[in-house]
Amino acid sequence: MAAPQQMLTANRLKDGAVLYWRGGDWVESLTAGEVFDEPAAADAALAAAQDFVGRNLVVTPYLFEVREDICGIHPLKEREIIRAAGPSVRADLGKQAPRRSPAGNPKSDDRKEDRDYVI
Repeated sequence: MAAPQQMLTANRLKDGAVLYWRGGDWVESLTAGEVFDEPAAADAALAAAQDFVGRNLVVTPYLFEVREDICGIHPLKEREIIRAAGPSVRADLGKQAPRRSPAGNPKSDDRKEDRDYVI
């Protein structure tokens, strides 16, 4: 049986965005990522990704299994399906939400300044 197809993923250290490997660099879209048919090529990409880890650009690069067909790229594990779909929280809640002053008006994105308010 042939080895399963794989992709390489990591998270950008700056903002936690999910990234996918493509030709020696990172892209943000699963569909733009590189699918490896051979384990040796996947392992070489994983080794090359360590340079980005050393430069504090990404964290935790790893390989995951996919199936590629005429409809696109399909991660085989639930974790990767969720990661590829994007954030699983509402954009208007939590730390990713725009900050508001006590009066309810949008504030600047200066989070240090926003800590003075109790909401």
